[in-house]
Amino acid sequence: MKVDSEYWGRYYAVTVDRPAWETVGIAIERFSAEDDAAAGSAREHDPRRDRLAVDLGCGAGRDARQLLRAGWHVLAVDREPAALETLKSAAGHQLGARLETRVADLATVEIPPCDLVNASLCLPFLAPEAYAATWRRIVSALGPGSRFSAMLFGDRDASATDETMTCLAPERIEADLAGFEIEHWHAKEEDSRTALGEPRYLHLIEFVARKVG
Repeated sequence: MKVDSEYWGRYYAVTVDRPAWETVGIAIERFSAEDDAAAGSAREHDPRRDRLAVDLGCGAGRDARQLLRAGWHVLAVDREPAALETLKSAAGHQLGARLETRVADLATVEIPPCDLVNASLCLPFLAPEAYAATWRRIVSALGPGSRFSAMLFGDRDASATDETMTCLAPERIEADLAGFEIEHWHAKEEDSRTALGEPRYLHLIEFVARKVG
């Protein structure tokens, strides 16, 4: 599968108006439920105003815009400048006031302390060593009560034989989430198509996990 800048440009055009992935919606709902449960305690301001999400490999921004609409501050990261330009244009002035963008490679980007790291269909495009290092930086950026939402390719995905990518067995992904409470987990395998219509066998692992230690 060709994944150069021209490919991604076509991908952004197709996906810019699509809704956020389910995983980021679940993460937002979990935080909102905690806020509602704590509504009776002494609070001087709405905690949503201070929350920061880091959206890795944000693409055209379908997840970032959902977070912005929910009142979050968002740092959106992508190595393709066209992705961030698409996101800023789609977010507009009102949502864009709480949006920061950064052109960076996922293999090396610094991830600041935050409440949520979201990584939808981006981490598998890292080679194994870079994937492991990025995973460690994600875990380090999250404190207790923060969350990690992601969509990964499993070890039976069509890309699993590509040595430049990382597609792990579900059991390995679960093991890597030691120190997290897994709040949502869904694995599926199917003959599918990419957003641009290319056929592929998909082994997808989706999760939302809350850091507890």
